[in-house]
Formats: sequence, C-alpha cells, structure tokens
Amino acid sequence: MANRSSTARVIGAGVIGNLLEWYDFAIYGFFAAQIGHAFFPVENKVAQILSAFGIFAIGYVMRPLGGLVTGYIGDCFGRRAALTFSVAAMAVPTFLVGVLPGYQTLGIMAPVLLTLLRVIQGLSVGGEYTTAMVFLVERAPAGRRGLMGAICSSGADLGALLGSGTGAVLAASMSAEALAEWGWRLPFLFGLFVGLAGFALRRGLEEIPANVNGQPALVSAVRHELPLLARLCGLSVFLAVGYYLMFLYIVSWLETADGIAPDHALAINTVSILGLLFVCLFAGWLSDQIGRRKVMLLGMVGALVGAWPLFWLLHHHNMTAILAGQFGFVLIVGFYGGTLPAALVEAVPHHVRCTVVALGYNIPLGIIGGLTPIAATWVVARTGDDLSPAYMIMAAAAVSTIALLFGPETFRQRFQAGAQPATA
Repeated sequence: MANRSSTARVIGAGVIGNLLEWYDFAIYGFFAAQIGHAFFPVENKVAQILSAFGIFAIGYVMRPLGGLVTGYIGDCFGRRAALTFSVAAMAVPTFLVGVLPGYQTLGIMAPVLLTLLRVIQGLSVGGEYTTAMVFLVERAPAGRRGLMGAICSSGADLGALLGSGTGAVLAASMSAEALAEWGWRLPFLFGLFVGLAGFALRRGLEEIPANVNGQPALVSAVRHELPLLARLCGLSVFLAVGYYLMFLYIVSWLETADGIAPDHALAINTVSILGLLFVCLFAGWLSDQIGRRKVMLLGMVGALVGAWPLFWLLHHHNMTAILAGQFGFVLIVGFYGGTLPAALVEAVPHHVRCTVVALGYNIPLGIIGGLTPIAATWVVARTGDDLSPAYMIMAAAAVSTIALLFGPETFRQRFQAGAQPATA
C-alpha cells in the first residue's frame, strides 16, 4: 500500500465484516433462551432453546453454498463486489432479527421467517471470511501477507469479544424480565450500524480486476484444481476441530467435567479468546520471517504431543492449572490459525482464488467444525473418558500435518495479487 492511511482503510474494510459475523454469532448464542421464548411456543423451555440452536445450526449448513456464491462474485466481478454483498447479507438480516415480531404476533410464521433470515446470514458467513482473507492478503504490503492474513483471523476474535461484552453489559444493566421482553433485541439492532460502516469502508476501495480465464471459476476449479482443493480441505481440518473444541465446546466441558461455575467457565474462555487474538497476530508476523510451514508445524507438533497433557491440566479444580492448559491450546490453535489464511490464499491461482479458498475452508468448517461439539459430547459419554476430546484434536492434527507436508512453502513464492504479478 502506498501509505499507512490506505493500509489502515484496507484492514478496516477487510476485518469489519468478519467482526460483524462473529458479533452476531456471540449475541445469538448468548440470547438463545430469550430468542427461543420469543419465536417458539411457550410450553417447553428446553424445546425452545433447542429450537433456537437448531435454527442457528442451519447457518453452518449453508456455509459451503455461501462460499460458492460469494466466491463466484469475487472471481467474476471482483473482491470488493463480493465483500459488499457479504456484509449486506449479514447486516440486514441481523437487524431484521431485532425487529421481527415473535410467535405471539405471527404464529408459525415467526420461526419460519427467523429460519429464512439465518439462511441468508449463513450464505454471508460462508463467503465473508474467506473473501476477506483473499482481499487482505492480496493487498498486503511487501513481506506482510502473513500478518495481514492474521489480522483477518483476529477480526473473528474481536467480534466474539464485542458480542459477549455487549450481552454481559445488557444482562447486568436490566432486569431479567426486560431482557427477555425486548432487551435482547438491542444488540441485533446495533449490528446494522456495524454493517453500514463496513459498506461505507468497502464501497470506496479501488477494485483489483477480476481474472476469470474465460470460464466460470467453479468449472475451472472442478476441472483443474481438485487435488489443490482436497489439500486445502485437509489444511483446514485442524482449525475446524481445534477451534470449535477449545473455544466453543470447552465452556460446557469445564462445567460438566470439572464442575466449574458457568460464569467462571465463560471468564476463562473470554480470557483465552483475548490471548488467541495476540497469538494469531504474532504467528502471522513470524510466518513472514521464517515461512508458513515452519510456524504451522510448530502448532501441529504441539497438538500431537501436547493435546492429552493439556486436557489433563484442564481436568482440575485448580484455576491456575486450567488456565495453563487452556493457554497451551491458545498457542497451538493461534500458531496454526494465524498462519492459515495466508497459506490458503498463496496456494491458489488468482482466477479461481475466491472460489477454491471458500470451498477448501468452508467444507471442513461447516461440516466437521459444526459437528465437532456434538461428536465430542458423544465420545465423552460413550467412553466415559473426560480426556477423550484430546484424541480428536490429535487426529485432526495428523490430517492437517499430512496436507501441510505435501504442499510447497509459499511465503517467498511469486504471488499474483491482481492483474499484474507481484513478489513478496
């Protein structure tokens, strides 16, 4: 980038949609009980919460399709066009969830319309993160592609922190009755302003020309890039399992396996996500110095060797031991996840980059990641071993290590960022 202000604008434009995506993720999870009460019949509170989370899960099923749609836009019409579409497809439904009348007003149409809004958001989620990866890495200053990719990864952590912080403030500042009646809607309404800011930031950016090589990106990807697509899926498997286990499932695991109070478990998770943000940034910077593969292999060795001992540390009532175990996983997931965006983007030719990166990331994240918490719950119940999720992490690390070793080091390779090739 020519100057710091233009680089800052690129970073803001790339990160803000991802921030909104995970902000919505956090507030929906935080207010699932209130959403269930508003949009489903009142006979059974457990059924209400399960129904709310069921609709939430629909968004994950839509991720690969959303990646295809947004990837097609990005490869055929440009990255800016894709990012503008994805932020609008997230911000508008988020706002509409906040104003949608509940079951008492609309009857069965209330959950139907809520489902439709989550489907649209799922389409956005499937394309937002991967297109932002491509956008930021392609526009990175020389020798800073790893860091820019890590900044994209950190946007998710910022969004999760913003969402959980917003929910905590509302829960502490109003009565439970007011929160259930109308207070839960406020953070969804706020999402519209975040989306408008993202739209404004992205609209004024210079577009890098699309380069389609005369055929649709999906057709080209299927005909010529299937081995590469399979490798990218393999690279993404560890993040799908590691992140969803250690920063989503772990809250309920600490409560059930260790008997940790919910507020303490959430506090541990919040501190861990904050730490993950900084570790990701450091990993991205380090990968610009020594290479993507070395940094990612550090994470994989840590996962293969350390997963069981770290879970053993987590399986204590001593808060220091629990924090030490969780911070070990912060280092493992952060080193791998902070480097992954640049590694994915650099591996794919420009003319199919948005499509192949979207599929290679969203298929494992949408399917494996979405099922990981359920699978971990089943494995623990089936085996009676509270440490058994460690073996899931080790298995995922083995898959991603193989994918990593079978690909080239890319951080110093010639990289086509736009219509003209560029070097690191």
